[in-house]
Amino acid sequence: MSVVTVYATFTYAGQAQSIGMTVVEERLAACVNILQPCRSIFRWEGEVQSATETPALFKTTLEKADALIARIKELHSYDIPAIVVWPIERLSADFGDWVEENVG
Repeated sequence: MSVVTVYATFTYAGQAQSIGMTVVEERLAACVNILQPCRSIFRWEGEVQSATETPALFKTTLEKADALIARIKELHSYDIPAIVVWPIERLSADFGDWVEENVG
């Protein structure tokens, strides 16, 4: 199985919800888990900044990961959104089948 998790952060939960709905409807992700807001500390334009962001976990296949990343970037409000792919070492076969079926 080629299931991966794509992690991304958003400016607020509504943005994560909207983008999540879009990519599930477009079959780029099988599901999205929108997490509680977190505090992020980062360097931007030469200054250390802090902001509240909403992280989300997208379940997809390795084959769809690049298309998912491109679509999130297209819909995102950030100039350079944090979007990374995390491999999944082990998962239940029925869940993996479900993910593959729903992004098929």
